Amino acid sequence: MPACPLPADEALRQRTLDDMNLVDTPAEHYLDTLVRLTQDLAHVDTVLISLIDQDRQWFKARIGLEASETTRSVSFCGYAILGEDTLMVADARYDTRFVDNPLVLNAPYIRFYAGHPLRAGNGKAIGTLCMFDPRPRELSKAQQANFKDLATLAEGYLQLRALAQVNRDLRLEMDREQRKALLDPLTQLWNRGALAAFEGHQRRLAEQNGLQLGAIYADLDHFKSINDRYGHSGGDKVLCECARRLRAALRPDDLLVRHGGEEFVAILQVKDSEELRRIAERIRELVGSAPMQLANGQLNVSLSIGCTLFANAETMEDALNRADTGLYTAKQQGRDQVVYRAPPA
Repeated sequence: MPACPLPADEALRQRTLDDMNLVDTPAEHYLDTLVRLTQDLAHVDTVLISLIDQDRQWFKARIGLEASETTRSVSFCGYAILGEDTLMVADARYDTRFVDNPLVLNAPYIRFYAGHPLRAGNGKAIGTLCMFDPRPRELSKAQQANFKDLATLAEGYLQLRALAQVNRDLRLEMDREQRKALLDPLTQLWNRGALAAFEGHQRRLAEQNGLQLGAIYADLDHFKSINDRYGHSGGDKVLCECARRLRAALRPDDLLVRHGGEEFVAILQVKDSEELRRIAERIRELVGSAPMQLANGQLNVSLSIGCTLFANAETMEDALNRADTGLYTAKQQGRDQVVYRAPPA
């Protein structure tokens, strides 16, 4: 397989990507929505927002693919960023660039591919909106126009996101390797280590905004039976879809963490306990609002939740322990409900 050529401005392109602080950050609801919409409109198996890093392509958003990254050497997107327009491959088996590519010869057996470059504010290509399918095909003129429009939306969001305050704060607090160690590769949420890493940041934001910190502790109901019935691959799909729905229910600045197994924790700024309860109910309702699609059929899932406000000068551990007691009560009372626990006076 021929090596994917590098852009002539590769050093500046890579520096631009590094400066945007997008790689190895959690997935986001708006981009989740965009890749799902692209999949629905184009009727393809897989859609990705792929960021082309030094030696890998890393997926900021994905649907139809479990992997969070691949090596750059086998990427179709490495070719897509070389041009100005959409790279279209009707059948990779007959394209000399890809005919012996392992992604063509083995799963996911790429045949059709389309990738449109996504650019930073300085014009450098940092990645692509791409889609692929195991069936050869071509896009109509209207579909190609829609795809470019969707790429424009993805590009604009990434540029704005790189300028957001949350990313400026992230840049000050940790480097990329530290950030990568705090990311859960399956769900693309922060892992439990992020609670300690961002605790000070969350407290400062709440104080600056005159708000209180709230903790939401959530657990998928009957998850062991899901793994027993559908296997761990089915359980993983449920966890990923649950993570997507949690992101949709929360706000961009809320800290959302996969705490372990089927447990999720959110730390957020709220005015009072009523707002905290409303958000917790919104999470519960959205996760259970529609069946999740698995290989063997549809599955209805539910979520039990405990939540609490932080007391003055209270540790993260104490607040989470109290939210966890609310979660335990929700489970004992029949599951699929929210239980609030008030902080000590």
